[in-house]
Amino acid sequence: MNIPSPENVGTHVVVAMSGGVDSSVAAALLVERGYDVIGMMLRLWSEPGTEAHNRCCTPQAMALARRAAAGLGIPFYVLDVKEFFHAQIVQFFVDGYRKGVTPNPCMMCNRKIRFGELLSRARDLGADYLATGHYARIRHKNGKMELLRGVDRNKDQSYVLSVLDQPQLRRAMFPVGEFPKEEVRRMARKFDLPTAERNDSQDLCFLAGGDYRDFLSRHAPDVERPGPIVNTEGRLLGEHRGLAFYTIGQRKGLGISSPVPLYVRHKDVQRNALVVTTRDGLGKRELLAAGAHWISGAPPDSAFKADIQTRYTARAQRGTVTPLDEGAFRVIFESPQRDITPGQSAVIFDGERVLGGGIIQPLEEKT
Repeated sequence: MNIPSPENVGTHVVVAMSGGVDSSVAAALLVERGYDVIGMMLRLWSEPGTEAHNRCCTPQAMALARRAAAGLGIPFYVLDVKEFFHAQIVQFFVDGYRKGVTPNPCMMCNRKIRFGELLSRARDLGADYLATGHYARIRHKNGKMELLRGVDRNKDQSYVLSVLDQPQLRRAMFPVGEFPKEEVRRMARKFDLPTAERNDSQDLCFLAGGDYRDFLSRHAPDVERPGPIVNTEGRLLGEHRGLAFYTIGQRKGLGISSPVPLYVRHKDVQRNALVVTTRDGLGKRELLAAGAHWISGAPPDSAFKADIQTRYTARAQRGTVTPLDEGAFRVIFESPQRDITPGQSAVIFDGERVLGGGIIQPLEEKT
C-alpha cells in the first residue's frame, strides 16, 4: 500500500468524506496506518425553492459519513461552503453555457473547492495532508510530484485531478488509488463501514439528478435564444431552442427531419447557428487548448507525442502536442476524433503519468 509511514511525514490528515465508500475506506486506511485523522464534509450549494439536495451532501450522505467517522473513532466536522461553491462552480457552469461552450465544473471544483478552500481549512487545523477517495496516485520523483492514473482504469479519476499544481499535490493523498474498486468494497466490509454498499454517484452534484437544460432555463433564461440549424454547406434545416441546450455529437432531439441521421458538429456562436453533419463529418484531427496547466510547473520545450483525453469518459488518443505562447497548446491527432467539445479539458498523458491539460477552444470553421 503506497501510503507513507507517519513516522516519516506529518501525522495529521484531514479526509474529505462524502458519505461514499471510497472516502470512508481512505479514512480507514489512514487510521490503520497510524495517522491522526479528521473527517470533514463539505456542505455545498443546492437549488433554493426545490426539495432537491446537493448529491454530495444529502442528509443521508452526511449521516453515513458521520457514522463512518464514529466507527473509526475520528472527529467529524461539516464545513459550510455553499456561497463560495455557488460563486466559483455554479456560476462557472452557467457562464460557460452562456458563452456557447460545455464547461466541466468538476475540474474547477477540485481546483477551487477541494484542493483550494478545503485544503486551506485543513492547513488551518494543523493538518499536513488532505486525503480524498479519488482513484489516482502520487509519486515523488526527482524533487517533483507526479500525478498517476489509478490502478483501476475503469475508475481512474486522474483526468479531473489534472488541474492540481505542485503545492497542492505535495499536500494530497489518494489512499484508494492503489486498489481496484472491488477491493475497496471488500475493505469497507472488513472495516464494517456503513458505506460499504452505497452506490456511486455519476451526475453533477448540484443538478441533483435533474436535466441541465431545465437548470439553465431556471438560472439563465437568456440562453433560450432560438437560431438556425444548418448543415455544413449552410443550408437551413430548422430552428434550435438555444445553443446551450445542445452538445457536440448529439443526434436525438434536434427536431429536424432527414433521410440520414444528423449530428451536432459545432456551435457557431457568432451567428447563433447550430451546425449539423452526417456521422462521417464528425471527425476532427485538431484541437486548440488555452489556459494550459503543466503538472511539473513548466511547459515542455518542444512538440512531443502523447496520449490526449478529451472527456472524462473518453479514451485517450495518440497525437502530437505543440506548446504555444500565452499558455496554449495545439494537438494534432493521428486519426480523426469525434465529439471534441469546446469547454471540456484536453488532458495529456505519458503512459500512466499526467503531464497537464487545458480547456478546449472553439476552432473557426466555415459553414
